[in-house]
Order: sequence, then structure tokens, then C-alpha cells
Amino acid sequence: MNVAQSLPSNADPVAGIIADFNLRTPGSKRMSAENRRVLADKSSIGLAFSNEIKEACYPIVAEHAEGAYLRDVDGNRYVDILMGLGTSLFGHNPPFIREAIEARLAQGFPIGPQSELAGETAGLFCQLTGMDRVTFSNTGSEAVMTAIRLARTATRRDRIAFFTSSYHGHFDAALSRATALEYYRKGALRRAASSAPFRLARPLLERLMFTRGHPSALGIPKAASRDVLMLDYGNPRSLDVLRRKGSRIAAVIVEPVQTRCPEIQPRDFLHELRRITEASGTALVFDEMVTGFRVHPGGAQAHFGVQADLATYSKIAGGGLPLSVIAGRHRFMNHLDGGEWSFGDDSGPSTPTTFFAGTFCRHPLSLSAARATARHLLAEGPSLQEGLNARTADLVCRLNADARSDGLPVTFTGFGSFFAMALSQSAITPLALNLLSFLLLTRGVHLRGGDRGGFLSTAHSDADIDAVRVAFSEGLRTLADLGLLNRNDRSVRS
Repeated sequence: MNVAQSLPSNADPVAGIIADFNLRTPGSKRMSAENRRVLADKSSIGLAFSNEIKEACYPIVAEHAEGAYLRDVDGNRYVDILMGLGTSLFGHNPPFIREAIEARLAQGFPIGPQSELAGETAGLFCQLTGMDRVTFSNTGSEAVMTAIRLARTATRRDRIAFFTSSYHGHFDAALSRATALEYYRKGALRRAASSAPFRLARPLLERLMFTRGHPSALGIPKAASRDVLMLDYGNPRSLDVLRRKGSRIAAVIVEPVQTRCPEIQPRDFLHELRRITEASGTALVFDEMVTGFRVHPGGAQAHFGVQADLATYSKIAGGGLPLSVIAGRHRFMNHLDGGEWSFGDDSGPSTPTTFFAGTFCRHPLSLSAARATARHLLAEGPSLQEGLNARTADLVCRLNADARSDGLPVTFTGFGSFFAMALSQSAITPLALNLLSFLLLTRGVHLRGGDRGGFLSTAHSDADIDAVRVAFSEGLRTLADLGLLNRNDRSVRS
């Protein structure tokens, strides 16, 4: 019996869904309340606080993970689709990574001297990415920050370009957004479809684009966004802006398939972006935190056939431990150490360097896991991703078939082993999305509260994937039966 069938006709459906979730997860809720006194933590749930869902605003507290499964402190077993926020391509605790970490632990993990793993691991990632040189850091934010510094050093320019709705970490410049004027323009464009006055203004609205960057969070000074250009992803007008201003821009930073808008996969746009940045001497930086090693061993660059100047990776690369990779051409990477030179001759560093450091960069435990991951990816070849991509695409097809059969106004999309509801092609409120995640958790599928999709791994069985499909489809039906999802909404259906 689902929530809709169990509720009295006059019951509050939102409260009913949350009550079911609370009943299943009392230990997680209790620990969240206890932790809040001493632990300041916003990152473990993906939804914004509201009084309506307040009683469900806590993360699942996990105590064990193996393969495709998690077990929480209340003894619930979940099919996990959060998969370490995309880090666990091979499932939780895969034997080949666990053995590599155990072997390194037995040897100790000295910090400070060079690790004997560093050179071999760098070579493996050069082989995978097709880049000349790599270096290692700890987080995705650090990697993107370093790539931007390298681009600015090499080009002697300050300005950088981001695309709206992309995510590049939490350092100040990356947390820029377009100004309010740009959001008004986009709102007016949307209204042009149904309003005659706005329709008349449509040609002008389409030509305009307000590209100034603005801080998107409290505590970020305006100066951090002063040299940031904000552009529309996939929009040809953005390419026009870059053609005009490219000679003053150090780097264009791209999340090739945005996790917030995975339905946008603009192959032709990326190829033209490559031509424009090459002509202007601007660094093209692919942020491959999510796409790297997921869609193809060579990441989104290989998938789209576009070679960037710099690329940044984390998640899968670290095998579940904190590690990020900055990979790039000699022109940029040599600004880290001055470039290659030899003993026994008159050679020496020939390239001016910028600053880069970090106590835990090249941590031996992380390098052990990364080397095991890279070896595994190279040994398996593209067939690993091809098989997983096909299984994810099949899940997306079946979710969409269920939605059509049930008359529900939602569409799912995917890229590699990542899948999610495509919001631009779905008519679902933020509240209903949040409630869907609680319904999934109650049905034994683990994701963050507020998430609208997740990741498959090589550890997921056909039965696991079918359980995910059933949970999503039943959850959406429940929302519609409770009046929280409008079956008659045709506003975004193709």
C-alpha cells in the first residue's frame, strides 16, 4: 500500500510522506539533531530548508557500504544511486582498490617526501587523458582554481568565462552568477511564448545578453566576480561574445555536460568553442569532475571529439579517496615547475612559474587508490563504459516509457552512467521533487534529499536497476495520486 492509498481523504499528503520517511529513519534523524550542536554541515543534503519539509531535513547516516548497497544506522539496506556523489564507478569498496589501500597502509604513508607512486600514476593519467603532463591536488575546487591560475599565467590575461548553470566548485570566482538583468531577460523570453507584448520584443531579447558576473553567495566580495564573464551554455550568442572578446580572456571553463542540465549536450557548440579559443589564444578548460572516465576512458573530450588545453578531474580518479588531477598541455603545465630539464647538461627551468602547493597533494593513500583505478580503467578499455552507458540509457528509456504510460509530465535524461530528471522537459514543482527523494529513500533507494537522479556503477545488478526504476515510477505515481504532480500539465511535453 502506498502513501496515497493509506492516507485519509482529508490528510495532509506532504506530512504523510514525511511521516513515513521519519518512521523508517529515526536513528538518522536523532543523530542529525545531536550533531547540529557541534557540526556545521550543509553539504550532506541537496535541498533547501523550508518549514513544509523541515522534519525531513536530515541526511541518511550510513554505517556500511559494499558493492551497490548501503546500510544505515537504522538497519535499512538501500540500493545506492548517490554512489559517493559519483566517485564510486565500480561500486563501494571494490577489492582491487581496497587491496591497494591496505598494501599502502602496511608500508606507512609519509607526507613530505616524494611518493614513489607519483610518476607512474601521472603517466597513467596522461595516457588516459591524452594530455602532456598532470599534477595532483585534493579537491575539484582546488583543481579548477589551479587550472585558472595556469591559464592566467600563460596568457597574461585576467578575465575568465563561465557558463550559467555550470558548477566548478566553491572558491569565490566560481560562485559567480549572471546579474538580475540577465535573469529578467530570460524570464521575458519565456513569457514571449504566451504573451503578445513580450513576443514583439523577442528579436531584441534574443540579441541581448548581459554577461557581467555577480557573486552568488553571501561572503563573496564583488571583486571576485569582476573579471568573470557569464554566458549561456549551448547558445550561439555566447560564441559571438567570445569571438569579440576572446583576445582579452584567459580561459573559458566548461562543464561539458552540466549536472544541473544534463539534457544539454551541445557537440557542435563545443567544436566551435574549440575553434574560437584556439584562434584567440584562450585556454579551453574542460571541468570533467563528473564526466571524466565516466562516459569514455578519455572522458567528455573523447566523447565529443574536442581536445581541451587543460582538464580537471576528481571523483572517479581518486577511487573514493580525496584526489584531483589537473592535466594539460606543456604550454600551461610548465608554469607549475618551469618545464622539463635534465641533469648533466646546461638545461634548466625555462618557463616562468606561478604558485601551487598543498600539504596533502600526492598523499600516498590517495595515489595508491588512483593508480589502481587508472590501471583498471586502462585494462578494461572502453568496453567498461560502453556497457555501463548502455545499461543507464536503457534505464532512462524505461523510466520515460513508464512516465508516458502513466501520463506523467516528466522526462528523464542521461549521460554516461549519470541519469536525472530533465527539468527543462518536465513540469514538476521543487516541493514535489523533494518529496520524490523521500519516497525513494522510503522505498530503499539511496540518494540525497532533493536529488532527482543518480549514478549507476559496475556493481549494480539488473535486479538493482529494476528496483530503482520501480521506485522512481511508483514514487511519481504516488505524487500524482496525491495531487502533487499534475497529470494534465502539457506545458513542457515534446
